[in-house]
Amino acid sequence: MSTTIQKWGNSLGIRIPSQIAERIAVSQGSEVDLVVSDDHTLIVIPKKKKPTLEDLLAQCKSDNRHDEIDFGVEGKELL
Repeated sequence: MSTTIQKWGNSLGIRIPSQIAERIAVSQGSEVDLVVSDDHTLIVIPKKKKPTLEDLLAQCKSDNRHDEIDFGVEGKELL
């Protein structure tokens, strides 16, 4: 698939066809890394989205939680 480079402001832009965007899981506002290889091939690497606290907590299930661990007295705590 080919596309055309266009001038956007003071920069050049490449439009990513929707089929390719879906395939590499990017959308408007996605951050990507651009790498140019020795043979002048442009590689677009989508940055992984940082999970939200809600995403992380959704992974906590009763079957993957450990029991409470009692380490005993660690210092000069008053009991």
